[in-house]
Amino acid sequence: MKPALAKAYNDNSKLEEVGRATLQIVHDLKNQLNGLKLYATYLRKRLEREDRTTEERETIAKLIAGLDRAAKDMTALVRYAQPVEMRKQPVDLAKIVSALVADIGTRDSGGLPPITIATEIADQAMTGEFDPVLITQALSEITDDIRTATKSKQPNAFSITLRRQNDEAQISWTGATPLTRQKAGAESMGFGTIHTKLGTRIIEAHGGRVKFENDTVLAWLPLIKESN
Repeated sequence: MKPALAKAYNDNSKLEEVGRATLQIVHDLKNQLNGLKLYATYLRKRLEREDRTTEERETIAKLIAGLDRAAKDMTALVRYAQPVEMRKQPVDLAKIVSALVADIGTRDSGGLPPITIATEIADQAMTGEFDPVLITQALSEITDDIRTATKSKQPNAFSITLRRQNDEAQISWTGATPLTRQKAGAESMGFGTIHTKLGTRIIEAHGGRVKFENDTVLAWLPLIKESN
């Protein structure tokens, strides 16, 4: 005989209720983390003004980076649980990928060591019907996930390649070994962290697909057919 509690949670309404409560808790926790970051940022400024030791300044910097990562994880979890609502328009995927790589090279690394990204973008039409905000987010989530996973590798480098295959764009991230270490049967459950899962979900909503192949993450997105 199954316990009554287990039977109750087979009810879809109960699961939905638990899901809504979980998202509310995540939202509240994110607000608290943002508040803690404000205090930590204030302390960092105080330490800088008072010319405190390098160890103290590094400690507060790591604290802020950790709060940022936790808040980002929670944001990804909330977005993963929400429906993907798209506003599609013709988008040049090559421009999206180029801007993404340029942004990674200039923004705060969040405590991660410097990383080199080799980029190869084929000189072909790469226009598809995408939501530009969502598709940028999807590619950014996967790229950042790989970047985080490769933080202990030397020379901390991976590559992004974009090429056209018939009526699809293929994007490949090579150097993603830490993400591909799956237990037997894990492929059916997805891969990577919540960030890669969110990126995959958005790509699939656009009619694309994502998979692992050795040390490479591969994604395909449908493109507008070339006129003859």
